Amino acid sequence: MVGAYVAATVVALVQYLRLKDRRVLLLVALFAFQAQALAREWFDFWKDVFQTASCAAALVLLLALTLHRPPSGAGSARPAPGESDPQGPAGGSVA
Repeated sequence: MVGAYVAATVVALVQYLRLKDRRVLLLVALFAFQAQALAREWFDFWKDVFQTASCAAALVLLLALTLHRPPSGAGSARPAPGESDPQGPAGGSVA
């Protein structure tokens, strides 16, 4: 089971390097902490610490995804209903 979390950590790290989205680092932390927690014995104090860190990373990731808003220019090219199109119906400028 630890191998699956290590593999997920590597895949998420590759995605971070590809996308450069810092929110993916929270996912990397979640998988890495969970892998460390599963590698520990049940009586080890650090198992609880790593599981708590994994839960904290998941909650921060949830917060980061909830508060994320796309950039202002990333919306649809069409105007919202009720708004006028400044370029006119043919896409050219209106004289």
